[in-house]
Amino acid sequence: MTTMPHTPDTENDDLTPLLGEPFARAWAAPVTPATRDGLGQRLAGRLQASLEAERGMVTVRRRHQLGQAPIDGVLHRELYRAPASRALRPGEPRLASVVELAAGARITLPAGGVREFLVVQGSVEVDGEFLGERDFLLLPAGFAVHLSSTEGGQVFVREADGDLPERHLVRDAEAGWPEFAPGIRRRVLWAADGQASLLYQTDPGASVPVHRHGHDEECLMVEGELFLDDLLLQQGDYQLAPAGSGHRITETESGVILYAHGDLDLQFT
Repeated sequence: MTTMPHTPDTENDDLTPLLGEPFARAWAAPVTPATRDGLGQRLAGRLQASLEAERGMVTVRRRHQLGQAPIDGVLHRELYRAPASRALRPGEPRLASVVELAAGARITLPAGGVREFLVVQGSVEVDGEFLGERDFLLLPAGFAVHLSSTEGGQVFVREADGDLPERHLVRDAEAGWPEFAPGIRRRVLWAADGQASLLYQTDPGASVPVHRHGHDEECLMVEGELFLDDLLLQQGDYQLAPAGSGHRITETESGVILYAHGDLDLQFT
């Protein structure tokens, strides 16, 4: 078998601009012990600051998580489970997961806490309610919940402690996207006691100023990519930032649809 030589794609791989000014002088500049050590110190400082900022944060990559199949046609991917050995932080979930159902599959979740359901792909019937993509349902605690799907779907499930007197439904087609900030629209799915479940829709290039979290902040990427500090979250990725932490960088080049649970009013610093 003859191996064909690789032909560079001149449209995408052209390095000519990097060989001209002002880059040429940078390539030619000698590397001295002082500049090398200074650069190392700056990089080490940036790494240390990043590690400190992310201390206590939980990040789950969709591509790294295989999940478990409790029954045929159902895949359960656990994103977060709070330790049973301590009390929950403000806004901390008891459990967060994604349930994937093949066409015709069904499963019953045992009685638990207050549960939120957000369909992120396909369609899912939750407790007799048909939900399409980005439809949201909040159910009171203490009841078993039946999930099924005719054509297949994925639903994000968040379980937390608390009391809720009645169910609450938000239809994607009816909710709209209220303006929140330049290039950012925000849909409040449910709110109580200073915390809320939200959907954000942003334009490419949108960003959020430096802020801190009074409640645990959860982010689930529904569509697009987002930088949270030095971490790039992609579709299906999840991050939990504990109460008291913060984000220096929150920006997107692609535009996103993002589920978040945290402060109703962001604490800008």
